[in-house]
Amino acid sequence: MSRIQHVLDKAELEGAIRRTRTLGGTGGRDILPERLSRTSPGTPTAAQLTAERPRRVVAPTLEARLVAQTAPVGSAAEQYRALRTRLGLLDRHGSSQVLLVTSPGPGEGRSLTAANLALTMGQDHERRICILDADLRRPNQHALFGVPQTPGLCDVVLGRAALDDAIVEIGHCDIAMLPAGTVPAHPAELLGTNAVHRVVQALRGRFDCVLVDAPAVAPLADIAILSPLVDAIVVVVRAGQTEKPAIRDAIAALDPARFIGVVLNDIR
Repeated sequence: MSRIQHVLDKAELEGAIRRTRTLGGTGGRDILPERLSRTSPGTPTAAQLTAERPRRVVAPTLEARLVAQTAPVGSAAEQYRALRTRLGLLDRHGSSQVLLVTSPGPGEGRSLTAANLALTMGQDHERRICILDADLRRPNQHALFGVPQTPGLCDVVLGRAALDDAIVEIGHCDIAMLPAGTVPAHPAELLGTNAVHRVVQALRGRFDCVLVDAPAVAPLADIAILSPLVDAIVVVVRAGQTEKPAIRDAIAALDPARFIGVVLNDIR
């Protein structure tokens, strides 16, 4: 079971689930890069993304590793609460509304940390929390919460689904999720479109905090594309596994104005 501990100069994070949609997938082929241009007629407008319809709550099937909800009195859940507190202290003015969670490489607990942090933040009932799965190569948030992967971010960006039909409200958890959706053939090209920017802006307008589960820093270009869309970045590393050079390289590749700290995962 994963345990978190804040390490280095700054860091910490949290989840639950709400579903806003009809639980059916949408058909269609992957759109090639030329269809993903900034002027693509199929992409939603800002007005379409901002309009919000009534949502319906879906009962999730949570993985046991989501200890913030499944074992809230345990020591691991307490570590996530400590992370939430530390992040709040770092953001005294409440300006970090969109927080990106990444890691130097795969398998370091990035998605699990983001999910537990979102659940922990959702326990503050006065705040509206959303987790956005922006790992369009190996999305994992839908599996952690036991909800359908589609429709999701990709489907909204490509005009296959409305944002309200893709947002999931997770029952008894007081959080929402926008899953990754149908995995595209060219993830980086899709992330670089104005439509993704509009989705993030729409989520800013609807939620007090958006946690972005992003791919690992290396060797992909995805983080460089996503960084300008967020307010702060946290790097998750695994104790006894992530090597120091990889941590240094990952931090060096990030925007120093947005990087706020490292979370040490899997402390025994």
